[in-house]
Amino acid sequence: MANFYVYILTNKPKGVLYVGMTNELERRIADHKTKQVKGFTYKYNVDKLVYFEEFESYDEAFTREQRMKKWNRDWKVKLIEEKNPDWKDLSANWN
Repeated sequence: MANFYVYILTNKPKGVLYVGMTNELERRIADHKTKQVKGFTYKYNVDKLVYFEEFESYDEAFTREQRMKKWNRDWKVKLIEEKNPDWKDLSANWN
């Protein structure tokens, strides 16, 4: 069974935030880091993974992503800091 992920990227600690969803987290983050994803993340150099959640179904992940995109910034920051208080790039040691 495929897993799905909702993730938050930033360009620097407490910087610009981006919420996304994928079923291949490592590949998707690599796409952001190598600037394969044109648009918002490319424009603002948003490529540091600071938070993610895993879901068993597409529907669960999609619903969570859509809700998080509507959250105010403070709620997203609180969510990140509960699990990753130092805003470390969680994908820094991948590959």
